[in-house]
Amino acid sequence: MGDHGYETGRLNLPFVGIATFGKRPYVEDWSKIDADVAVLGAPFDGGTQYRPGARFGPRAVREASTLFSFGHAGAYDHEDDATYLPASVRIVDMGDADIIHTDTTGSHNGIEAGVRAALKAGALPVTIGGDHSINIPCINAFDDQGDIHILQIDAHLDFVDERHGVRNGHGNPMRRAAEKAYVTGLTQLGIRNVSSTAKEGYGDARAMGSDILSVRQCRDIGPGALAKRIPETSRVYITIDIDAFCPSIAPGTGTPSHGGFLYYEVLELMQQVARTHDIVGIDLVEVAPDYDPTDSTAILAAQVLLNLLGFIFHERQT
Repeated sequence: MGDHGYETGRLNLPFVGIATFGKRPYVEDWSKIDADVAVLGAPFDGGTQYRPGARFGPRAVREASTLFSFGHAGAYDHEDDATYLPASVRIVDMGDADIIHTDTTGSHNGIEAGVRAALKAGALPVTIGGDHSINIPCINAFDDQGDIHILQIDAHLDFVDERHGVRNGHGNPMRRAAEKAYVTGLTQLGIRNVSSTAKEGYGDARAMGSDILSVRQCRDIGPGALAKRIPETSRVYITIDIDAFCPSIAPGTGTPSHGGFLYYEVLELMQQVARTHDIVGIDLVEVAPDYDPTDSTAILAAQVLLNLLGFIFHERQT
């Protein structure tokens, strides 16, 4: 057979094999999750008002994440002089939640079951959407986890109460979250331009505990001061809509909005929040890969998630 130049085990390079998130192990039986992080796909875009396609987000982000899967040694960052996500941080991929086409309630129930399974196992749930409506079942799953504060990175406020009878679409999740007794407040960052929420929705959001800032306001304040706006002792759930980023770097989304964040603006905020707060859950939504033939949107999403997880567990282990 000859000597292929490796010492032990399989090479498992990024471009071979099955594309689980970061090429981490797949756990089909959710009663047997034993990990620090459990990644769940939520390929549902039935809450979308205009351009569909986010149902293919989990598949695209997983594929993109293989670019950063160079084994168990972790990723050394010379700028921080830190090794992120070494083998001691156990990440598993749960696969996708059960989705029933055209059935929002049934699909959301499947997503909620997946997040509950991750929480029951003591793992940090990371859910990849899907449209932003998938945040609704994610937050529902936290009803027995104690108080949480939501940090939303997004172009749109998503605070519509009800429109044409729709209460659980992708314009509603932050309103549904604010109604929960265990959601103690929301920090909504990146909100700009023409939004899906009418003026009265902004008043409702502030009355229900929201702190709302645009991209330009966030830039003026800076990541350190932004993190300090989140109440000091809050346990934080982070929801990232990929349209928070400028479509010049993230065109692959259903509702692009120019004037968005650039990569390091969000990354530095994530690093700061990981230093100052306990992060208890994450979702990343609205990656619709068919609108981006370059794959850069999915790569951005995977990079943000892997870096955020690196920051979280670096803080926990130091």
